[in-house]
Amino acid sequence: MITTEQREKLRGWFAGRLPEDLFEALVEVTADREEITVIGRIPAPRLAEDVSDPERDAAVQGRIQEFRERTRDARIAVARDAEHRFERKVSWGVECAGQRALFTHVAAPVMTRLRQPERQVLDTLIAGGVARSRSDALAWCVRLVQRHTDDWLTELRESLEHVQRVRAQGPDAEGVTDSPTDSTAADTQEG
Repeated sequence: MITTEQREKLRGWFAGRLPEDLFEALVEVTADREEITVIGRIPAPRLAEDVSDPERDAAVQGRIQEFRERTRDARIAVARDAEHRFERKVSWGVECAGQRALFTHVAAPVMTRLRQPERQVLDTLIAGGVARSRSDALAWCVRLVQRHTDDWLTELRESLEHVQRVRAQGPDAEGVTDSPTDSTAADTQEG
């Protein structure tokens, strides 16, 4: 798990490393063990006030595609630096005129063992057309839990951060780092 301090350092690094003209604003930087996702805001296309919704949507999609192609080299350079420093893959996305689009992302496999009643839940989602496979059904369940338990998950994350702070103050804390972010940042400061 990444702590609030690590998250702030990560966001700060990207804010300082991104080219000035890449985004209007850095909207979000999130991370887990495998991936860092960077989302920035880009300008909406200039359109007449009376354009239809389909025309507006097409213009926004065109703007996003243009941005993706035009900034590819700059984003790759930043990603290489970040991947070396933080030992995680970097994924990119944008917000434009209220729409969010992810360009790339890591789909990390997760193995689990389920008993029959749990498998039956997944199989019901497949039979109902909600998912194509057990893997899709499980991902759907995770998204559902995520959507409805933000407060609980936030409290749990805060508790885990507190546990990490307490462990860091223990007798074995000297010279021990828990995450690639900490060790890499220390190496960079020294060198």
